[in-house]
Amino acid sequence: MRGKIIKGIAGFYYVYTCAGLVECKAKGIFRKDKLKPLVGDNVEITFDEKEPLTGNISSILPRKNVLIRPACANIDQALVIFSIVRPDPNYNLLDRFLITMEKQKIPAVICFNKKDIAEEKELEELKAAYGRSGYRVMFASGEKGQGIEEIRSCLKGKTTVVAGPSGVGKSTIVNALYPDANMETGEISRKIQRGKHTTRHAQLFALAEDTFLLDTPGFTSLSLGDMEKEELKRCYPEFSDYEEMCRFGGCAHISEPVCGVKRALEEGSISRVRYNNYVLLYQELKNRKKY
Repeated sequence: MRGKIIKGIAGFYYVYTCAGLVECKAKGIFRKDKLKPLVGDNVEITFDEKEPLTGNISSILPRKNVLIRPACANIDQALVIFSIVRPDPNYNLLDRFLITMEKQKIPAVICFNKKDIAEEKELEELKAAYGRSGYRVMFASGEKGQGIEEIRSCLKGKTTVVAGPSGVGKSTIVNALYPDANMETGEISRKIQRGKHTTRHAQLFALAEDTFLLDTPGFTSLSLGDMEKEELKRCYPEFSDYEEMCRFGGCAHISEPVCGVKRALEEGSISRVRYNNYVLLYQELKNRKKY
């Protein structure tokens, strides 16, 4: 039987199948091949004849992609959640999340949470900063249920990873989208005799037969890894429309004369918040020590 791994912890893998949730162990051949099953993997399993809804993972089907942090596979898109207020959005961190997804060619959608306690001017600031970024931007309140149906529509038919820092209300939105999330997490915790759930491990929730949502631990910082400074501009989708107006083919859009991106910035077609972050991150990569 085929299924999808929705959680892996303490050597057990929980596989979502048409027969229900199956608790599995991975065969030793994976260790030999240095291949570890990941949340999001589509797998083939064999059942244990003695124990109902238990079995073994016999094979891992080919992966569409792999994320290192959080460790997961076959992701179609990312739902990047930040709060409008309490805490105020960290634009630099938000761009790091978006760059991380761009590097791995995973489309991203931005959701700003806590709309119910924000003022209109704060929403307008975010629209000005990210409305022309090339990403879909949504506003929601997980607490009040505002915007949840728009998010649900955006997730339909896809496996979506939820990303964002701690304290922005990711779990509230996940619970609004999937009210059984806490109950399902508790059921797995009891099986492995763990305490109350906090999001320390990636977990996949089945919203519908072909719609999955991956909840992940919160992050406070994101490294750009081994990215070269020349790669960074390709992670800002809104730059591409204006690069043909740059005088130099390798324009970094910082100090060069006759730069289409800088001209678009001055005309208000590119967000100054986004551009300023680009410059900061470019300098960070430029000044990074290489060992």
